[in-house]
Amino acid sequence: MDLAFTPDEQKFREDIRAWVSENLPADISHKVHNALRLSRDDMQRWAKILGKKGWLGHGWPKEFGGPGWNSIQKHLFEEECALAGAPRVVPFGPVMVAPVIMAFGNAEQQQRFLPGIASGEVWWSQGYSEPGAGSDLASVKTRAERRGNNYIVNGQKTWTTLGQYGEWIFCLVRTSTEGKPQTGISFLLIDMTSPGVTVRPIVLLDGEAEVNEVFFDNVEVPVENLIGEENKGWTYAKHLLSHERTNIADVNRAKRELERLKRIAKAEGVYDPATGGPAASRFRDEIAKLEVDVVALEMMVLRVLAAEKSGKQSLDIAGLLKIRGSEIQQRYSELMMLAAGPYALPLIHEAMEAGWQGDAIGAAWCAPLASTYFNLRKTTIYGGSNEVQRNIVAQVVLG
Repeated sequence: MDLAFTPDEQKFREDIRAWVSENLPADISHKVHNALRLSRDDMQRWAKILGKKGWLGHGWPKEFGGPGWNSIQKHLFEEECALAGAPRVVPFGPVMVAPVIMAFGNAEQQQRFLPGIASGEVWWSQGYSEPGAGSDLASVKTRAERRGNNYIVNGQKTWTTLGQYGEWIFCLVRTSTEGKPQTGISFLLIDMTSPGVTVRPIVLLDGEAEVNEVFFDNVEVPVENLIGEENKGWTYAKHLLSHERTNIADVNRAKRELERLKRIAKAEGVYDPATGGPAASRFRDEIAKLEVDVVALEMMVLRVLAAEKSGKQSLDIAGLLKIRGSEIQQRYSELMMLAAGPYALPLIHEAMEAGWQGDAIGAAWCAPLASTYFNLRKTTIYGGSNEVQRNIVAQVVLG
């Protein structure tokens, strides 16, 4: 197994790096490198820049308007974007629902929905979790009853990330109560401007309303918005979840944040034992352990890419990538907090937005750390909790 990049792949990396350097807005990159709040405009501005180049759907095949890159090229593109300080592409449209539409939607649905996703013009949200159905998605209760040419949808979704910006939402809905729970689920695309759709923000510990509750009260959804066959949505959901869990691992962001952790530790005097003493030595050991795990995660990703490149069956390790990637995210955020000490605690959004919190209460690089720490507590829960993922991995390995 050859994990080294070829000269052509290195040239591809250099071309991507040059393009990103020229086209990524400096104000957005600054926010990403310093974990400052990204607005809807920030995220969509970058999405539209990528869309204009034809790279927002960088994992798409050519027949659907994508660049047709292989798995290695996609990885290199994502790595260069992350290291340059580009925002993560909001995944719900281009990474999650688009592959489902490509694989299971009809030609009319593909022509209708994919262009708006590829251009970054249309903001999509995900409607999976419910108050009583998180990791156990087979328990969804949101009901879609067919009446003529429409489905009438009633129910509630929760933890809908960035749902306050959503224009369309893809939902798992129950269309039958017969047989196994999984067999009665369908996959619907719903216009969020439809009468009866209500979005209510959930304010989190970090003061942000990143997630939302979405209510459906007799919402009319045209039958042509059903993806694939009625009651077959569980199959499509599993296809989507493999993309989500791999995306959560996000080894490229981990590499970027590892470097940020080192910058904070150096600035706070807890990285160099020569100046920080035994405490710095112990803290540097923790950073070294984290770095080993980041490298191991990257090697796991490269093994999958090497298998795909050689035409071999790719390892089905989406769950394992999710487990390790999410735990690494929590560890680097915790180490950043420990490095900053009390300066990590204040969380004054108005001050952060104005750019003066660092001068007022301590080092500028410490200002958003509390927000980052709180926010990343979610990573071991969403996309299927890590406890559930460990059960799945055990079943695959042990039978």
